[in-house]
Amino acid sequence: METVKYLLTEDRMPTAWYNIQADLPVPAPPVLHPGTGQPIGPADLAPLFPMALIMQEVSTDRLIEIPEEVQAIYRQWRPTPLYRARRLETMLDTPARIYYKYEGVSPAGSHKPNTAVAQAYYNKQEGVKRLVTETGAGQWGSSLAMAGAFFGLDVLVYMVKVSYQQKPYRRALMEAYGARVVASPSEETHAGRMILAAHPDSTGSLGIAISEAVEVAAQDPEAKYSLGSVLNHVLLHQTVIGEEALAQLEMAGDYPDIIVGCTGGGSNFSGIAFPFIGKKLRGERDVRVVAVEPAACPSMTRGKYAYDFGDTARMTPLVKMHTLGHDFVPPGIHAGGLRYHGMAPLVSHLLQLGAIEAINVQQLETFGAGIQFARAEGIIPAPEANHAVAGAIREALRCKEEGVSRAILFNLCGHGHFDMQAYTDYMAGKLRDYEYSEEEVAMALAGLPSVGG
Repeated sequence: METVKYLLTEDRMPTAWYNIQADLPVPAPPVLHPGTGQPIGPADLAPLFPMALIMQEVSTDRLIEIPEEVQAIYRQWRPTPLYRARRLETMLDTPARIYYKYEGVSPAGSHKPNTAVAQAYYNKQEGVKRLVTETGAGQWGSSLAMAGAFFGLDVLVYMVKVSYQQKPYRRALMEAYGARVVASPSEETHAGRMILAAHPDSTGSLGIAISEAVEVAAQDPEAKYSLGSVLNHVLLHQTVIGEEALAQLEMAGDYPDIIVGCTGGGSNFSGIAFPFIGKKLRGERDVRVVAVEPAACPSMTRGKYAYDFGDTARMTPLVKMHTLGHDFVPPGIHAGGLRYHGMAPLVSHLLQLGAIEAINVQQLETFGAGIQFARAEGIIPAPEANHAVAGAIREALRCKEEGVSRAILFNLCGHGHFDMQAYTDYMAGKLRDYEYSEEEVAMALAGLPSVGG
């Protein structure tokens, strides 16, 4: 098969997003209507998303052009740097060659603006006045708030309550960009009131916050819903990361043997990995790809591949994904961006196909890895990114044990400047690991809908 060349500017910033749906050997299962159990059409999604994003959701075109208005904003921080972690290699005494793509240089401090800017642009083009969304750790909420400011859109963010309390500076950042931030579950929505009536002390979850955001957006004719992960078009927008990494590694004369990515909903993992997986699926170049998730929210490693709702109140369409059940509420770990009950359908599909593998790591190991990385490379990773760091360190130590030099690539998806309380708690010995019994996992999965295959 002919080798695909991605479209790049002279400074190697992509001018098109890569769509992995073009290269899948088997199409991903369809999205189903929760009432009829039948595949949904564009009209079913129109109350929530602009038509341009709906078309990207179902597209099988390999390359989708990035609008010039979006490219112009990307150029404020893209292409992001790719670093060789030589001091970490020395610290680990490993023959591995460790590379990391650093998305923390974006104005909002993470990879999330890659899709926030695109979503705000397409909503503006369709005449939308306001965007409603949810956020866990606040990386997504702050990115959409920034994008809303760029395009003159009002932004309302339902922030998972435990993160709202743990991360006041991320909340302040969203408000500085002009967004209104509400702790979820809240008294503002029917979904929130129902949760609080049953669980007055609920710490919230991304599933609950999604329910609140979807409810508000669906009832407001001038508003649309915006999601920071999971959906196909979101993963599509993030592929600028991997496309740049391909070009940068070509300049360095290297190619990864192993790619490691942290996974919660799947956007960061997809961004770094999908362009490389595409080459693997097309038979151009092999690579081993490892998705790393929290042991406290292990959808891929301990969940079930089944149709489920994307939210707790069962307002969303049904998607086939690795899930712990839409009623699952994970403990209040500091990696708030990874506290989601399901995994992106495309990531789940690739796991089922055997194109990727998945592991889970405990909270203490991830923060230990983050401290080790910071002392070697100088960058304090976000708690979510620490999962990728931990996975990369495991692989580097395996190279040391086997006496083999392999190239390891991971995405450092954001900085931890607003997460220092988490590091303070770790160094004070206040954090702990979490483990679920088989009975607890079974209970979480008991409420799965009985539709689909």
